[in-house]
Amino acid sequence: MMPIRLVDVAAQLPEAWSSSVLARFGDARLKLLRMDDAAYPEEVHEYDEALLVLDGVMLLGIRGQVLPVQAGELYVVPAGLPHSVEGGSRGTLLIIDT
Repeated sequence: MMPIRLVDVAAQLPEAWSSSVLARFGDARLKLLRMDDAAYPEEVHEYDEALLVLDGVMLLGIRGQVLPVQAGELYVVPAGLPHSVEGGSRGTLLIIDT
């Protein structure tokens, strides 16, 4: 198997904020998406969700605060915690969830 250039794969996705499952590891899913400066509405999950910014910046909304997550940084959203992505977020995001 050849290495996968994640940024290139994200650039080829048909639309921003539409994730693609790249792989599964047991119950975990590895998903990739492209952020395009648009906001993503608040959501909550029954599982932890790891958000890894590969390039760009994600402006993560948590409890009324906006937390910038930069390229190379990981934020783990605990199960049950409402979160959103604020406008101005751009780049490539890798998501690990179940």
